[in-house]
Amino acid sequence: MRKTMRQAGRATVHLVLAGAMVFGLCLFVTVLLITAVGTLAVVGAWLLPETVLLIRRIAGAKRAMTAVWTGREIPEAYQPVTGPLRQRLRTAVRDPGTRTDLRWMFASYGYGTLVLVALPLWPLGLVADGVWCGLLRRAPVVLPLITRLADLEARWSQALLRPAPQALLAARVERLAATRADAIIAHEAELRRIERDLHDGAQARLVALSMRLGLALRAYDRDPEAARALLVDAHHHAQEALTELRHVVRGIHPPVLTDRGLVGAVRALAASSGLDVTVSVTGGLEEGPRPPAAIEAAAYFAVAEALTNAAKHGGGRRADVRLERLRGGLRTVIGDDGHGGADERGGTGLLGVRRRVAALDGELTVTSPAGGPTVIEVELPCVW
Repeated sequence: MRKTMRQAGRATVHLVLAGAMVFGLCLFVTVLLITAVGTLAVVGAWLLPETVLLIRRIAGAKRAMTAVWTGREIPEAYQPVTGPLRQRLRTAVRDPGTRTDLRWMFASYGYGTLVLVALPLWPLGLVADGVWCGLLRRAPVVLPLITRLADLEARWSQALLRPAPQALLAARVERLAATRADAIIAHEAELRRIERDLHDGAQARLVALSMRLGLALRAYDRDPEAARALLVDAHHHAQEALTELRHVVRGIHPPVLTDRGLVGAVRALAASSGLDVTVSVTGGLEEGPRPPAAIEAAAYFAVAEALTNAAKHGGGRRADVRLERLRGGLRTVIGDDGHGGADERGGTGLLGVRRRVAALDGELTVTSPAGGPTVIEVELPCVW
């Protein structure tokens, strides 16, 4: 009985909030819309896009509230209301998301009255179910009805607030265009980095090597000892050039990924990070097929960047890395016990990881409040 009462209480709170949103905020927005459309003046024209943005915020709050009740997120797809007034008006009127929100708002005037049905059920339910359960030892009947009303309200909100397939497709295309642009920027930056590393590192070593070999050839007959010293120096420069080339290759695609796979490569990173790192693997990632090379590389570089930041800037001692094979992807979570405050705007490392992940249609989430801890989560789509 107590569990039923708690659930009915949550359902009542949900319905009361829904009713307040419908009869309060939505009524206010309706008045604004009528004013904006009816005025047909400069103030009214300016008010219309702002009213649409207000409706979006209200609908977003309703999506979040419904997601809390159902446990399932409701996607949203809007065109950005930006630019000159004429463009803002055109977008506000033609955006399919506006029609979706208006449809929900006006329909909710009808089913929002569920709160008026739920509230009187409380005293009836306390009396009837109290007698029914206390004396007859039966399951409650009236109070669960409040929960079912909240479920019904949430299902209606889900159906009405879900964007049209065309709007989702347009948002998807826009996101892919943005991630493609970011991928091109990241690719150009990577090419410049490789060129700079080759020019300043391996190329300089090879030029020095060539010069010393030439001097050794000239001194070979007349001064064998000097030629020997030059050859020893040339050998040293050859080793340094190889080291520089290995460094460049690791920045493109680490050989350890090819040799050991993602799990082995991440464990090698953990062993050399300078932190006490625990690596856990779930979902059968070690036994099953390997992810594509691009997915492995993105996850590897995310772990490398997170552990490097934790060791150099985080001030922590421990870190945890979790690699999880999902049904349709790969999840990588890196957490450390440092002082937090990680900010993508403070450097190019995390921003580069975000661009690499976005180019593969993945998502990167950084949670790093002041005082810590820092948690970086990367989800990458993958067909196993």
